[in-house]
Amino acid sequence: MKGTEKIIAHIRADGDAQAKKIIDEASKQAEELRAESFKAALAEYEKLMQAGNAECEDILSGSPRRIAEMEAKKSVLSVKQEMVASAFDAARSEIVNMPRDKYTQFLARMAADAASTGEEEILLNESDRKELGKAVCKAANELLSAKGVPGRLTLSEDTADICGGVIIRCGGIETNCSIDALIRQCRSGLSTEVAAVLFE
Repeated sequence: MKGTEKIIAHIRADGDAQAKKIIDEASKQAEELRAESFKAALAEYEKLMQAGNAECEDILSGSPRRIAEMEAKKSVLSVKQEMVASAFDAARSEIVNMPRDKYTQFLARMAADAASTGEEEILLNESDRKELGKAVCKAANELLSAKGVPGRLTLSEDTADICGGVIIRCGGIETNCSIDALIRQCRSGLSTEVAAVLFE
């Protein structure tokens, strides 16, 4: 082997050794980077898992408290509903049992307010018709006349199956102004307040 060839062979051997050393070093660094990346990813994963577990524990440990709060709200709602029912029962009783002259005016106002032509029929329950019918009809017609509407309401021969109040009839169309209908209408307006108590 000539000197030149020996030098080239030596350079090649050195080059191969150097290349192997560089490759080995690069592989080692790549492995270290991979290991570090894996550790970082694992640490992040564990951190997220711990946060998720803590959140789940908060939710689960909070559930009995939330259930207790909901039960308390339901109890408050139940009591409020009973109070509302009692108040409306008392109002119904108070209206029906008010002094006869005031009750007559009350019925007359309802009849006049519900009348559209002034020529409808007034229906009352049997006892109100017998005791107050003519007075209610007269007072309602006076109220209509004062508003410039013909006051020609008539007292129907029929009676209504209501606890109090009036029903105004024109042909086959009836406007229910019974006390129970008015109370139902007022109670339906409280549904928003009831829902607010339960879900506030």
